[in-house]
Amino acid sequence: MKVNLLALGHKMPDWVDIAFNNYNHRLPHHLKIQMLEMPAVSRQKGLNIAQIKAQEAVLIQKQLKPDSVNIALDENGKTISTVCLSKQLNQWQMNGQDVNIIIGGADGLGRSILEVSHQCWSLSKLTFPHQLVKVIIAEQLYRAYSLLSNHPYHRE
Repeated sequence: MKVNLLALGHKMPDWVDIAFNNYNHRLPHHLKIQMLEMPAVSRQKGLNIAQIKAQEAVLIQKQLKPDSVNIALDENGKTISTVCLSKQLNQWQMNGQDVNIIIGGADGLGRSILEVSHQCWSLSKLTFPHQLVKVIIAEQLYRAYSLLSNHPYHRE
């Protein structure tokens, strides 16, 4: 099983890499998150939002494998708990499925990505910067793994 974090955006600040790598380092080898960053489409090209999202969707679709589970992060998605995520993680491991967690650009994900996604999650009703979302995903995957391993990191 591979976990891929697909993200559109520009060069991230050092603190993002430090925090992301901190959690990723804690994960066992078979659950390491592979970060696949793609450049966001420039708004300076005179494109409207729909065109930008369509071009970004093409970049994302090139990274998706047919047998992978695609999880879109979207403000209108379903909120899930950490316990639910740990159960989902366990299921993916049992099925040997690769997982793509997809972070869109500044304007979100194009319809074509939402349509090929098996699930659509919202991390919160709050709006987070993309940099922070990468860290949140890494931390939550580590927390879900720790729950499955009966590690005391997660407390309820």
